Amino acid sequence: MQIDINSRLIALIGTPLSQSFAARMQNSAYQAAGFNMVYCYCEADSAHLKEIIDGIRYMPTFLGCAVTKPNKEAVMQYLDDLDPLCKKIGSSNTVVKTESGKLVGYNTDGYGALRDIKEHGCVIKGNVMFSFGAGGTGRSVCLELAEEGAKKIYISSRSEKCETLSEEINKFYPGVCVPVRAADEAGIAKALDETDIILNLSGLGMKGKEEYTCVDKKFLKPSHVCFDATYNPAETRFLKEAKEVGCKMVINGLGMSLYQGLRQIQLWTGGKAVPLDVMRNTLETIMAEKAAGK
Repeated sequence: MQIDINSRLIALIGTPLSQSFAARMQNSAYQAAGFNMVYCYCEADSAHLKEIIDGIRYMPTFLGCAVTKPNKEAVMQYLDDLDPLCKKIGSSNTVVKTESGKLVGYNTDGYGALRDIKEHGCVIKGNVMFSFGAGGTGRSVCLELAEEGAKKIYISSRSEKCETLSEEINKFYPGVCVPVRAADEAGIAKALDETDIILNLSGLGMKGKEEYTCVDKKFLKPSHVCFDATYNPAETRFLKEAKEVGCKMVINGLGMSLYQGLRQIQLWTGGKAVPLDVMRNTLETIMAEKAAGK
């Protein structure tokens, strides 16, 4: 990859970022497609987020940025406009700088998760979902699930976030979301008895938090489909225990990362064709290297 005066930058803003494969995946696509672009990391929390976003706004080199934990909700206040779906979701993972210099927020997380779940043969419409996590990722995925026609979505968190998110989504889709506090074991057990697809959108189990899981193994059933937004490690404790229980399908976050990244590149490039096969091959290579201890 050759960088010159015409190269354009995309920064991923969040922390921690050591577990992210996004730069290698995205840069492989840029190179294959002939885009003079570079994706880089900017590890930062919300403390100086405004200054960082202003830097992107005023530096012509940047086409925009990607946003991850813990900045997906906070970033919205510093943007000029929001995609209608992003506004509904209440969080943004993608910022596009227009030709006029405006910063517009989008969210591709839900798109990526739902496309991957459906490509595994799972049906959303008419089924019951359970989301562990009510943060930025939980917001985007749960709203997309509601739009797709989920019968019911249980949302769990340790704080009042699950109630807040349920209330916000129910404004658009009355009665779809039901909050359950993480400490309410009886409530979780009852909800999971009628759940078809369990989603770990909490970040528990990701690199640095490998010993944690979103749900006690005793609540898992063979009838469950288990999805984890984490892809590093490839198999979280949640997914390992789901396999041990004999859950009918386990899905990690690799496909979600692939498809949400595909959508991001389309947004940053104005809809240009993106080599999905190159991105997929890059991710598979990275996972093979991780498995080999490299």
